[in-house]
Amino acid sequence: MSKDDRLGEIRRRIDAIDADLLRLLSERARCAQQVAEVKQAAGETAFYRPEREAQVLRRVAADNPGPLPADAVTHIFREIMSACLALERPLTVAYLGPPGTFSQDATHKQFGQSVASLPQATIEQVFREVDAGAADYGVVPIENSTEGAVTHTLDMFATSPLKVCGEVELAVHQQLLSRAAQLGAITVVYSHAQSLAQCRRWLAAHLPGVRTEAVSSNAEAARRAAGETGAAAIAGESAGRLYELPRLAANIEDEPGNTTRFLVIGQQDTQPSGRDKTSLLLSTGNRPGALAALLEPLRRHGVSMTRIESRPARTGRWQYVFFVDIEGHTQDAPVQQVLAELREVATLCKVLGAYPRASGDAA
Repeated sequence: MSKDDRLGEIRRRIDAIDADLLRLLSERARCAQQVAEVKQAAGETAFYRPEREAQVLRRVAADNPGPLPADAVTHIFREIMSACLALERPLTVAYLGPPGTFSQDATHKQFGQSVASLPQATIEQVFREVDAGAADYGVVPIENSTEGAVTHTLDMFATSPLKVCGEVELAVHQQLLSRAAQLGAITVVYSHAQSLAQCRRWLAAHLPGVRTEAVSSNAEAARRAAGETGAAAIAGESAGRLYELPRLAANIEDEPGNTTRFLVIGQQDTQPSGRDKTSLLLSTGNRPGALAALLEPLRRHGVSMTRIESRPARTGRWQYVFFVDIEGHTQDAPVQQVLAELREVATLCKVLGAYPRASGDAA
């Protein structure tokens, strides 16, 4: 058999497989429409189920026979679920904008492309839009593996009634974007303060003495750099595409494993997915051993703490609240026991949300 005959045979097989895929996708979409009809008849308003989507993505990753890598398979299924959910009821998701930010990338990673994105100028406005019902969910940064906590987000949780519904881990690769032909022509670098901090060693080594200026977002940095001679921006690839800025240097972050964690906020409680986290807001009196008393129930019941962060309580001098993430869901017996004991020793014990853990694939 000649090469052309062999290729023709393979392409006919691909065409047949594509036809089967299209038929099955249509069948899945019709099932999604039936799910919507059942929910509407029952008066249910929550169409997005984070725990259900997490279970589906984990299953397809575990069952993936290859040769496609697991992250490619989960990305495909994420978009299928996103499109099917849009048939049930389109979602509106607020995020820290403008378009082209890593927050938008995290939004698409969590919800897919078939959502209405609502960029906001501040983290506070993301919370406000979700609280007011103008957006179904919000996506906000909570911490970076290099620079630590995003304090504006932590402070919002202290007063907001919204719940954490999910988390997203996003690998953050910083690009130096500019219309300048070479590094020597750059006179100013714009970026968000966090991104400038994540690239400080690279900047010192490759652009010593060049002025840096912190702006409200990486996308704003790209917008400015696109209109100024000799200007550059540190931003992601999305911002570069949006503002048609060439990449002058790639992956300039100081830490190659640089990752930002985002939280999904909404008004609904999330059911157990089988692999969950619970976020808590705790406070206690300023006395010896007070923090140890808060942590003791975790040790006693074998519940792992994955993160703790303190912030000023704003209720008195040298008073603090603690943001704590633990493994497990509030419906799990060990977590319920921990919460019962915490409420006895803490002056404040607020459950911010129980939600599926990120897959750990930050790509």
